[in-house]
Amino acid sequence: MAVNKYQVTGMTCGHCEMSVREEVGEIAGVTDIQVSAQTGRLEVTAEGDVDDAKVLAAVEEAGYSAVRG
Repeated sequence: MAVNKYQVTGMTCGHCEMSVREEVGEIAGVTDIQVSAQTGRLEVTAEGDVDDAKVLAAVEEAGYSAVRG
C-alpha cells in the first residue's frame, strides 16, 4: 500500500471535502481518502503506486488545485 500526501487549495467546507473525496475515489486502486478543508491536506492510500497526475486531475475536476507534499 502506498500513501501519497497533497496540499489542496480552495477548500472551505465539508462539501468541498466531499467533492474531492468523490473525484479521487474514482481512481482505480484507491482504498482510502482522508481530506480536510481546515488544513488543506489530502492523503490518498492505494494498492500499489498512486499516479500523481490522476490525483491532481481529480482534484482539479472537483474545482480545486493541489500539489504533492
